Amino acid sequence: MELPTSEDLRERREELELTQSKLAEMADVSQPLIARIEGGDVDPRLSTLRRIVNALEETEGGLLRARDLMHSPVVSVAPDQSVHETTGLMDEHGYSQVPVVRDGTPLGLITTSAVRERSDTEASVGDLPVVEVMHEAITTVEPDTPLDTVDAALDHNDAVLAVEDGETTGIITEADIARHVS
Repeated sequence: MELPTSEDLRERREELELTQSKLAEMADVSQPLIARIEGGDVDPRLSTLRRIVNALEETEGGLLRARDLMHSPVVSVAPDQSVHETTGLMDEHGYSQVPVVRDGTPLGLITTSAVRERSDTEASVGDLPVVEVMHEAITTVEPDTPLDTVDAALDHNDAVLAVEDGETTGIITEADIARHVS
């Protein structure tokens, strides 16, 4: 990611006819900080710069969020479902992974690679409950999370789940990001 200069930020804000105060409100920073950044008096923290750039992109209508990419409703399985039943569901939908959800709350993710790995050491893996094969580490985001945050999470995860008010509302994978990039 190429970082915008203070002049870039000022020019972009002015092109969008935003005041420093309005941009500050949208980015949840102070107006004097916007003025100091635009004046070149201060180098903002990366997180602050990201909030300012996101606010500008949102004004331009170009900021993608998790809700723009996610698949919803989510095809999921319960932790007590069998691995055999789950792989059948995955085959039916053409998925390589599905979230494991109980009462709307994500518990983990089961992947075809996890099933294959487990079948190398256990012949009856299909009879096991999903909870014994799933990966418990799962990243969740809110549906309004910006694309760059979702993309960063996918660098370390097979999928990211969108969760709102404790309910799993969507799933995002690398393939979803690639579709929007191409």
